[in-house]
Amino acid sequence: MQVSHASRTAVASFDDPNLVSSAGLLPVMRLAEKTGLRALADQWLTVPTDKGANAGSKVESIVAGMVAGADSIDDLALLRHGGMNRLFASCYAPSTLGSFLRAFTFGHVRQLDAVASRLLINLAGQTPLVPAGSNTVFVDVDDTIIEVHGHQKQGAGFGYSGVRGINALLATVSTETSAPVIIAQRLRRGATGSPKGAARIVADALKTVTRLPGERTTPVLLRADSAYYGLPTVNAAIKAGADVSITARQDPAVKRAIATIPEDAWQKIKYTNAIFDHDTRTWISVAEVAEVPFTAFSSKAKKDRVEGRLVVRRIPELNKKDL
Repeated sequence: MQVSHASRTAVASFDDPNLVSSAGLLPVMRLAEKTGLRALADQWLTVPTDKGANAGSKVESIVAGMVAGADSIDDLALLRHGGMNRLFASCYAPSTLGSFLRAFTFGHVRQLDAVASRLLINLAGQTPLVPAGSNTVFVDVDDTIIEVHGHQKQGAGFGYSGVRGINALLATVSTETSAPVIIAQRLRRGATGSPKGAARIVADALKTVTRLPGERTTPVLLRADSAYYGLPTVNAAIKAGADVSITARQDPAVKRAIATIPEDAWQKIKYTNAIFDHDTRTWISVAEVAEVPFTAFSSKAKKDRVEGRLVVRRIPELNKKDL
């Protein structure tokens, strides 16, 4: 059986000049303008040739695209859809922004770091991003793998997660009453070890913290897992005046320190399935904790050794065969 007439042609357009899909972008870019994003990029970025012209406006466009949900250079075309050009000026084409980004070297990335840190400082002055008056400011350092597809992706490799990706090293700042905010970042090869370059990013992050409004004299605590347990990272934090809370690997020195803890030094703590006894004001728990004085990096030169305390947690029930 055959249809005896032609189908009516229909055209669907989703680019109405009177509509804007990302209306919430307007207050965000107003805030970016108020905190000086464009001026900072124009001041610090020195991308050569015509590709680097109007760097501030191009950085603003890229930031706006990411806020609106762009995941790639091609996705930045959303900035030119609908009535966006009636809300914003200098809406660059994705090809123009792509040429701008491809002209970057590592030095230009460091210039963007300078822009980002100063923007964060200005933003903290406009919003309660990192509220002043806190007892302690926490700086956390960790890395993650951003999965990518395609073996030709620059820097892509297989890291600790076993997937092809690029390694992102992040430092966040927070207080008891505020959510974490990224204060420093670095994009690295996927196969890069976690501690590589961590000392530099720790120094940058802690320097930025001291420049936040009202945080110059607030005590800072750097926190990291065992991947960053090394002299360069710890030394960078101490030189910046921060305290350090870091997970230590069970090397021979740590095991010897644990062996010196007396049995009566272990205290019950709140843990999974723990119950608080209101009569004795103690936790009925399977987990215990104790602390002992400890010198980190004792195999290093005397000037590099770090005095501190080792806090140890144990769960005896998980080791019944040794009890």
